[in-house]
Amino acid sequence: MRHQTHHGRLGIQPAHRRALVRNMVTSLLKHERIKTTKVRAREVRRYAEKIITIAKKETLAAKRRVLGFVREREVANKLFKTLIYRYAERRGGYTRILKLGHRWGDGAEMVFLELVDRPAEEKPSETKADKKQKSESRPPDSTGEKKKKLSKEAAATA
Repeated sequence: MRHQTHHGRLGIQPAHRRALVRNMVTSLLKHERIKTTKVRAREVRRYAEKIITIAKKETLAAKRRVLGFVREREVANKLFKTLIYRYAERRGGYTRILKLGHRWGDGAEMVFLELVDRPAEEKPSETKADKKQKSESRPPDSTGEKKKKLSKEAAATA
């Protein structure tokens, strides 16, 4: 019976696990969305939520604790300048896990781990004219016309 199992093992050594979690928390706070496996996302989520909660205190000690965990100073500055004000009214639950399906190589369940209330991404919508212009500007051998012509000539000479 294993007592005091407070964290996931992730199948790696403790030093590697700590480094992995720190790097992934830094990436999550930097990009506000990361793609990873479900097991790793659940482990990283715990630390990310704690870091945001610590940062919400806005004390010098809190800033030093965050800088001791987060790898990049710019990410810590982003956390203290923008993210804590975004989550000022929220009492936990700063992250969300969105399931993506299984990874092709090993079947691991993949997810997006993202911060809630993040600004929506603007997708440039292509009009029909843009799509038509893009297809017309494509070189002829990328559509396979040249290959078809060569195979017809080879068949005629054979």
